[in-house]
Amino acid sequence: MLAFEGMAPFELGCVVEFFGLPRPELDVPWYDLRVCAETLEPLRVVGGFTLQAAHGLDVLAGSDTVIVPGVADVRGPVSGALVSALRAAHARGARMVSICSGAFALAAAGLLDGREVTTHWKYADLLQERFPAVRVNPSVLYVDGGDVLTSAGSAAGLDLLVHLVRSDHGPNVANAVARRLVIPPHREGGQAQFIQAAVTPVEDDDAVARAMAWALEHLAEPLSVADLAGVAHMSERSFIRHFKRQTGTSPLRWVISQRVAASLAMLESTAAPVEEIGASVGFESPVTFRHHFTRAMRTSPSAYRKAFSA
Repeated sequence: MLAFEGMAPFELGCVVEFFGLPRPELDVPWYDLRVCAETLEPLRVVGGFTLQAAHGLDVLAGSDTVIVPGVADVRGPVSGALVSALRAAHARGARMVSICSGAFALAAAGLLDGREVTTHWKYADLLQERFPAVRVNPSVLYVDGGDVLTSAGSAAGLDLLVHLVRSDHGPNVANAVARRLVIPPHREGGQAQFIQAAVTPVEDDDAVARAMAWALEHLAEPLSVADLAGVAHMSERSFIRHFKRQTGTSPLRWVISQRVAASLAMLESTAAPVEEIGASVGFESPVTFRHHFTRAMRTSPSAYRKAFSA
């Protein structure tokens, strides 16, 4: 991970929590985290303290995954030394990852040209203006472009880090890490729900949560908005409104995402036919299962199984 003068420590802390702590209980090869900087001198960090990286940009350029946190100045230049290191890492085949405005550093290195990417909604227009060859999507929490991955605001980095673990070790390990950090293994809704929106008190949060918990216990059954609203003791219209305000998505879209998530472990760990797995998590037909799975995971159930099955 890159460290630099004037950085905010939150994203560094997130990366350390995910990749810097040993996790022998997971029984998989874990990560070797190196914090790198252009200088090995102490760096002043937002909050009034300093940190000192143990490694230089040569180590960054030789890494398998490079994580760039939010830059200190979204309008400022990126040093030639950093641009060279980022390009060298990418040329070697490294997986390049940005959190929040770290996308500006990857864009300055030319690594985002022609790609769909994201960044914090506050900086999306500026990123598009400064780097017109980049296709900025301000409505998502992260974009997985294969060798280049970008996330929205700082906390959306957590969503992307869970995704990285899932890509490397499968859903069971990713879910275990997410539980350990007390964060959701998958967050639905995108960052559009946060754009210039005031935080509005939501009535009957417990009722919506109760309906969500009930739905998770009955995923294999047909579920309608009327069913969920009945569990919450609300009218359908009121339930949809409260659900949207609390989760940023609709009840049925949320149910679909949960069904897709529930299918991952079965695809990875069983030999059951794809059609049987789809039915077991509540999809009414194999076609419907493949459609929603591909839309959510950007690959087919069969391709996912081939990539992640034991």
